[in-house]
Amino acid sequence: MARGLVVRRGLTVCYTCELVALAVWIGGLVVIVAAVIPAVFNSFGMEPGGRFLTRVFDGYNRIVFGAIVILLGTAAFRGWASRLDGFAEAALTPIELAVLIAMTVVAALIGLVLGPESVTLQEQAFTAQDDEARKAALDDFFRSHTVVRGLYGLNLGLGIALVGVKVKGWMNEVKR
Repeated sequence: MARGLVVRRGLTVCYTCELVALAVWIGGLVVIVAAVIPAVFNSFGMEPGGRFLTRVFDGYNRIVFGAIVILLGTAAFRGWASRLDGFAEAALTPIELAVLIAMTVVAALIGLVLGPESVTLQEQAFTAQDDEARKAALDDFFRSHTVVRGLYGLNLGLGIALVGVKVKGWMNEVKR
């Protein structure tokens, strides 16, 4: 009986942490896109604004990696709990697991590969000496940056979908 209470409390903590992690992941990106980016470019101009936003997104990516650790940790606890008698409902659904894996892969691709590459291209564009080299470097940067922006948008959609999947699962539990 005591073990069951501990597991239920652990699951409550897991579900709460999952929602907070997703709220920070989703909400952070929405705030950056809707408020920070327009304010920065309307205040600083392209070059200083671009450098400032690089730091903003570096911080955001660190927060996202923290959210990933939380989400994977809660998934592990839920997987463990689901193997105990009476806690089968704790298991992640296949869709939940697939979306979480996709979000993790996309975030890793942004934070570890494409984001740093895009920052390097941005810096090359800002430090180019002549107009022709600057234009070519900016073209390379914007091509790379378009992919990164698209991946951020994809992860935003996946995050919202994961919240919906979780809520649907909880609503199904309420019906039982």
